[in-house]
Formats: sequence, C-alpha cells, structure tokens
Amino acid sequence: MTGHHAATPQQACNGTDTGADQGATDAIIVAAGRGERAGAGAPKQYRDLDGEPVLLRSLRGFLTLPDIRRVVVVVRAEDRGLFDAAVAGLGAEYSGRLMSVDGGATRQASVRHGLEALASMASPPAQVLIHDAARPWASAALILRAIAAARTHGAAVPGLAVSDTIKSVDACGQVTATLPRPALRAIQTPQAFRFAAIVDAHRRAVGEPAEFTDDAAIAEWAGLPVHVFEGEAANSKITHPHDFQTPHCQPPAANLISRTGIGYDVHAFAPGDHIWLGGVRIASDLAVTAHSDGDVVLHALTDALLGTIGDGDIGTHFPPSDPQWAGAASDRFLAHAVQQVRARGGVIDHLDVVIICEYPKIGPHRTAIRTRIAEIVGVSETAVSIKATTSERLGFTGRREGIAAQAVASVRAPA
Repeated sequence: MTGHHAATPQQACNGTDTGADQGATDAIIVAAGRGERAGAGAPKQYRDLDGEPVLLRSLRGFLTLPDIRRVVVVVRAEDRGLFDAAVAGLGAEYSGRLMSVDGGATRQASVRHGLEALASMASPPAQVLIHDAARPWASAALILRAIAAARTHGAAVPGLAVSDTIKSVDACGQVTATLPRPALRAIQTPQAFRFAAIVDAHRRAVGEPAEFTDDAAIAEWAGLPVHVFEGEAANSKITHPHDFQTPHCQPPAANLISRTGIGYDVHAFAPGDHIWLGGVRIASDLAVTAHSDGDVVLHALTDALLGTIGDGDIGTHFPPSDPQWAGAASDRFLAHAVQQVRARGGVIDHLDVVIICEYPKIGPHRTAIRTRIAEIVGVSETAVSIKATTSERLGFTGRREGIAAQAVASVRAPA
C-alpha cells in the first residue's frame, strides 16, 4: 500500500499547506472499549471519578468549548443504558451538540463508525479531534492546541518527552537496542486531523493486517506527515484500578506547598445589549468597553491563577496590542492560565470571586456563572465561590459607569 511521504525538515517544522478552509471542528470520543485492565465491574468510562462518571468528565471538556461544534460518542451497543445514565448530568444546552453511534469490534472500527457518522451529515467538519474517553483530564488549552495543530499541519498528536531510558527487547527479554531518548515522545489524545484526510485513511485501512495502535498510526500508514505538539502530564489515561483512587495526573500532596494569587479587573460601560460575566452572556442595555469580550470575572481569575505561579498577568500572555485577541472569548484566557498552573504540577483547590457593581443584578446569574467557571477550570462547583456587592452608590461603580471584579485563587504547587 501507500508508503510514507517524508517531509523535508523545513516543511516538518513550518507545517504543511492544508489547502482548505479552517472551518468547523467536531470531536469523536471513543467509549466502546471494555477496559479489562481496570478490574471487574462496569467499563472504566462509566465508573465514578470524584462523584461523576469518567465519560461525563471527558465530554464536558469538549462540549463547554465553543470551538467544538459537535461531539460524537462511540458507544458499545449493550452499554446504551450506562451511556444514557452517564450523560444525564449534562445540561440541556449541550443536547443539540451531542450524538452517539454504535462502536465496532475494534477501536479502529469504532473510530471509523464515528467518522462515517460525521461524513454522512449535511455539513461535515473541516477538522476532527479523536479522543479516548478514559482521558478525563484533557484541559481546554490542550484541546485548543489540538485544533490549531490540525489547521496548521493537517495531522497532529499531543506528545510528552520521555524521561526514562527506553530499550527494545526480543522475545527472550534480551536488550536489542537502546533508543535515543531526545527523539522519543509518549503520545496522547486528542489526536487532530483534517477530516477528509483521516476519513480516507480509515476507509483504505479496512481489512489491512497491520496493527494500528492509534489514529496517528493509520495516518502514517496512509502517507500523511504527522506533527507532534506539546501534550500535558495531567492528561493521563485511566488504565488500572488504582488510577481511580490516586489519579496519576496529580503530584503527591507531600511535595506541594500552598500558593495564593489575587486578580482584579475593571471595565467601563458603553451602550450595548449584553455583558459577559464568568463566561455567561447576560442580556443588558449596557455593554463594556474592552479589547476582548470584557469579562471582568474571567480576567480577574486569569490573573489570580497566573499569580500563584508568578507567571505575569493577562496582558503578558494576551497583549491588547495583538489584533488576534480583539473580541476574543475570555474562557480562552482562563483555560490558558489553568493549563499553565497544571503544567507546573499545580492543583487548583479553590477560586473566590467578588463582583462589584450596581448593575446588573448578579443573584439571578450566580449559579450559571459558578457552573461555567467550574467547567472551564475543570474543578467541582464546590471549589468555586461567587459573591457580589455594591459600592453604596460611591465611585464609578456606584454611578453605574462600569463594573469590577476581584478574585483569589488557592493552589498547591511544587515548592
């Protein structure tokens, strides 16, 4: 069959010309496996992890991102009842973006079923992300990197540099080679592809005797150059029973120290029809003047989290002089800060926000804001506190000239 078409070093580093628009991105979550190494009981994707099914945590990471248009879950036919129970915890606002299809006898067949379901739709995606349901800790920042990598390279996978010495051995356990560590990467999901290319590769691979351990292997077999972008240590896969008790995405507590960060943001009001607060769009007869969407809550939280690791502020990472951030959704800023904390081995314990304004009234929206922040950060709602106060009609907030927010983040991170 088709061999590998090697890219030049310059092409490999600069990306490939995908030759297509950068339209919608859909995701496939593979949840049809048995997970027998995880021990007896229900398949691991339906087991409880910190109070909710593993699959639900995995889905929420994709469905809460507006960059993902829709999500297809590939499910074993006899697990339909487990699937329905698992997704019952999702909000009704996600129902129109979520669908499921029956899986196949192998992971490869299951992924192909998901791809064919998307291909049969009136508007197939430009890019597709393929993710294992048993990786429930994929951050928003990682997912956004995957989308960007697919658009730039056509086929891309997250990977981590290998720290251990790796040796190949024969059937008798004798070492045959010591592999060069700088060139090795441990590959994760979500794996990202131009949709038309990976559909074609999967169709051509049907019936091939080769053992494809992931979708990148199928892409490589089909002659597609595959790029590796930076993965996340926290994006670990649940494989064994102990992974449910001590997720290996988190460093041992004994090696962590408490850190606290403070954030503050303010924006002036202007005529408009809505305000963004905590990732929630609130109808209003005012808007805010800002380079991005002007979400003071998420901006303050972003600065607070960056403060816990001494990594500058929101302007350092997303300068207002850069036109790409004009009108940008602030959940991207917060997701980036979360990724920075977790990339340094940090554990986010609690987020506390005070919104200071005479308008709008926060009470009717408090629960929605709390829920949305928990989704972006990947923590329980009990780890998010939302409070509101007025300034007793004093100052610019008292005169309804603007709105402000203060935030405190409590994090445990390596000393």
